[in-house]
Amino acid sequence: MTHIAGTTVLLTGATGGIGRALAHRLARANATLVVTGRQPEALETLAAEVGARPVVADLADPDSVARLAAHCPDVDVLVANAALPASGDLLDYTPAQIERALAVNLTAPVLLSRLLAPCMVARGRGHLAFVGSMSGKAATPYSSLYTASKFGLRGFAHSLRLDLHDTGVGVSLVQPGFVRDAGMFAATGAEVPSGVRTVSPDEVAAAVVRAVEDNRGEINIAPLELRLRCALAVQFPDFAARSHRHADSDPTVHQVIEAQRASR
Repeated sequence: MTHIAGTTVLLTGATGGIGRALAHRLARANATLVVTGRQPEALETLAAEVGARPVVADLADPDSVARLAAHCPDVDVLVANAALPASGDLLDYTPAQIERALAVNLTAPVLLSRLLAPCMVARGRGHLAFVGSMSGKAATPYSSLYTASKFGLRGFAHSLRLDLHDTGVGVSLVQPGFVRDAGMFAATGAEVPSGVRTVSPDEVAAAVVRAVEDNRGEINIAPLELRLRCALAVQFPDFAARSHRHADSDPTVHQVIEAQRASR
């Protein structure tokens, strides 16, 4: 169990909607905070707001990931939040875009864990927290890359938790559902489909803090109906796939894909 107060926390993807909520929540919990992202100006602004140390890094570049870890040898808690949306048909992606999506969403959290965990294990304390997605439990149309990365992150987190058992280092995964005021709807201007309930960025941030402090293996921060649908999809993927047969005619899906194209 790791109390946030007094720890040094490295937060990736700090300037996004969920990242900003996490930064403020961690600062209020009295963490010594290191924030990272690719945009220097936005990062400096956020760092000034929460009293954090900014470190610019491109998580698609393994050398940049290594430099980030080298800048943070005293980290007690990693909150790996950064992710690319990676929506759309796989056939529309170039090989370089595929590599970048998987690098940011999956390889970077793995590398940071490998680089930061040894010092945590040596000290006998620490925590690795990963922000995943309910897409890590159930497939959805036009998200094969994103879903692959989140399925992979979920498997990695749970297996690493087993490996680090009894070392004093915890591992947690927090999986949000649809998030309002952040994520794909807020970023693209698309309307949340009628009847779909959402969670707030601050609810996600609170779940991350709870996961770290209570050493929870997995927290699914989503309405009950989405959690139930995902649980059914795990057991009955063919049955779940039938509910997505009309996704190709949904204008919201294509609006999100087009708006996120520039992020590839």
